[in-house]
Amino acid sequence: MAEYQNIFTQVQVAHAPETGVPLPEGSWPRAGTPVLQYWLGVIGNAQIGPIYLGFFGLASILTGLIAFLIIGFNFWAMVNWDPLQFVRQLFWLGLEPPAPEYGLSLPPLQEGGWWLMAGFFLTLSLGLWWVRMYRRARALGMGTHVAWAFAAAIWLYLVLGFIRPVLMGSWSEAVPFGIFPHLDWTAAFSIKYGNLFYNPFHMLSIAFLYGATLLFAMHGATILALGRYGGEREIEQITDRGTASERAALFWRWTMGFNATMESIHRWGWWFAVLCPLTGGIGILLTGTVVDNWYLWGVQHGIAPAYPDVYPPVVDPGAMEGMAR
Repeated sequence: MAEYQNIFTQVQVAHAPETGVPLPEGSWPRAGTPVLQYWLGVIGNAQIGPIYLGFFGLASILTGLIAFLIIGFNFWAMVNWDPLQFVRQLFWLGLEPPAPEYGLSLPPLQEGGWWLMAGFFLTLSLGLWWVRMYRRARALGMGTHVAWAFAAAIWLYLVLGFIRPVLMGSWSEAVPFGIFPHLDWTAAFSIKYGNLFYNPFHMLSIAFLYGATLLFAMHGATILALGRYGGEREIEQITDRGTASERAALFWRWTMGFNATMESIHRWGWWFAVLCPLTGGIGILLTGTVVDNWYLWGVQHGIAPAYPDVYPPVVDPGAMEGMAR
């Protein structure tokens, strides 16, 4: 049976539920009786629970729920509390930041105050969850790599909703809450600042995005292909190289000319994935604060072609009369 494994089949091991390693003294107890669920085992580990929340986990869920409810009730009010229209228009509903005239002040609730309040609780929730991840890793004697990867995503979130708006002097520069509204903001942002595609940090971010996707796909495929030789037991293969890692190394030398190791491929994947939001955040942070038009910047630095003189000429939108600076 082990020889018949392929991408569509796997061995699902049924065993007594694991309760985990002992918790450090002073920790909250784990909650819930663990159970095994077959269909979860098809896509991952079949065990559900026990769950550890702790103070920071509970506080993160509560503050996140407050932000979720603020956004949700504002959406519902926009359709006059009609549940049918709420479901129908959900993708188009948005909670907008304050108008430019308010700057960084506190506006009335209906004119951006709710957006500020939702953003405050959502940011608090993410920060508390980061602390939870860091402390849980320490409590289990793990490295804190996951927490720092999550911090990279929080960095991009803070640049979009807090750091850049503060540097620009207006909450109106931030992203609205909502599915299509935030996509519309992205398109308008790129147009306003001369096409974000000419932003070199945006280029790096996309390269790391595609690179991480490719690396994780190739790594996952390699381990699945080595499943019959125990390739998924990667830690054992790191400390005591077996036939799985030897075959992987030989395969990649044959096909790519070089190979990562069972350990280094995870560093490659971690760095590529983490650098995607890090470089993206830098690119967003420079937009409007340092560079007003990325197309004209690209022309000046030999990245973009200069279009011939036609009517009307290419003008920096930021230099036009009446444009918000």
